[in-house]
Formats: sequence, structure tokens, C-alpha cells
Amino acid sequence: MPSAKQIVSSPAFQNAVGTLGAWYLRFVWRTSSKLLDPPDIYDRVLTPAIIAMWHGQHFLMPFLKRDDTSHRAKVLISRHRDGEVNAIAAEKLGIGTIRGSGAHNGEFHRKGGVSAFTEMLQALGEGYNVAMTADVPKIARVAGLGVVKLAQHSGRPIYPVAIASSRRKVLNNWDRTAINLPFSRIAMVANEPIWVPQDASAEVLEEKRAAVESELNRLTEHAHNLADRGRSAA
Repeated sequence: MPSAKQIVSSPAFQNAVGTLGAWYLRFVWRTSSKLLDPPDIYDRVLTPAIIAMWHGQHFLMPFLKRDDTSHRAKVLISRHRDGEVNAIAAEKLGIGTIRGSGAHNGEFHRKGGVSAFTEMLQALGEGYNVAMTADVPKIARVAGLGVVKLAQHSGRPIYPVAIASSRRKVLNNWDRTAINLPFSRIAMVANEPIWVPQDASAEVLEEKRAAVESELNRLTEHAHNLADRGRSAA
């Protein structure tokens, strides 16, 4: 008899959960009102772009993609078992996937970071927008250098983005995962691009990393304020 671990890691189980997750997110999206700030961001964004977000606030990010053939996107997702489910859900929602992640403990190669970085550069060169979480792995709300180096080597801008829903369940885990609930007010916010010079020194890279971190924190707070406006206290 297969163990619980074998069942959870089986392709059939992961496909079922990923498909169910995509169905649920569509339900959340379709039953909620939306607020985009600024309202003309799609007219202003310089594509292809690098979309940076915080881990744990990523479930509704596939809906940033406009539903037309000219607006293509891929997302970086880890090779972990949980990442497999997320990748299936993303693909069901029309987002291409790049598998791999960075690390802060010397495991960059093992986690597929080098090949993933190359794939992201190639995707940007082919006109895809590339989305990725900015956090250092397992350290929430601290931006790593990965997104900054991708901007440096690709010459493409970083757009920090935040999405929040008025009805949500926040888990008590490392990234404070927000489970978005149906019949919400959803706020999607972004701002001006962050550019990274291709000849940037280590000091400039750190300055840009800090700028991404600061802007993501600011936008996250702003998204929650917009989503929660008028919500009665729980």
C-alpha cells in the first residue's frame, strides 16, 4: 500500500491538486471586484518586463496577464513538490513556467538556478514578460539579488507588483501565505520601473536590491489598504 508521501508526490495527485487550484483561483477572480492602481499601468508598462512579487502573495498573479496573444508571460517556480502543484495551476491559467530557484546557502546549482536564469534571459529576449518572487528563499520580505541580476543582464525593467484581496486567510508560515477568498475586493498595484545598468557595480546592485525590497513593501501595504477599504472589522 503506498505511503502518504508517495501519494502526495505522485503525478496524478499533483495534477489533480493543481487543476483544482486553478479552478478555485478562477472562481475567486470571477466573483470579486477589481481595482487597478494606477488604472493606466498597462498602457505605461515597458514590455517585456520583469514582474517582481513577494512569495506568499502570488496566487492571483496569473491574472495580471492580459487575455490576448501579444501579452505572453512565464513565471519562475521552484522544483520542490509544492512548486510542481503551482506549476500545474499556472499552466492551467495560461502562464508558461520556468523551473528552478536561487538560494542563500550555496545550493544555487542544485536547485536549477543557473539553467533557470538562462531560460529567463531567453524568455525576455523572445518578448515574454517574466514573473518571479523576489524573496531570498525561506526569508520572507527580504529581496535577493536574483531579480536585480536578471534586470542587469537582460536590460529589461523590474516592475514590483502587489495584489491583495479583502477576504483572505493568512497562514502562519514563513512567507505568511495569503489564501485569497471569493467575493472579495481585489487590488492590483504597481508603479514606475526600476532599471539596473548593465555595468552596475556591487554597490549599485545592492542599491537596486534595496529599492526593489522597499517598493514591494510599500506596494503591499498600499494594496492591502485599497482592498480593505470599507471592509468591516473582523
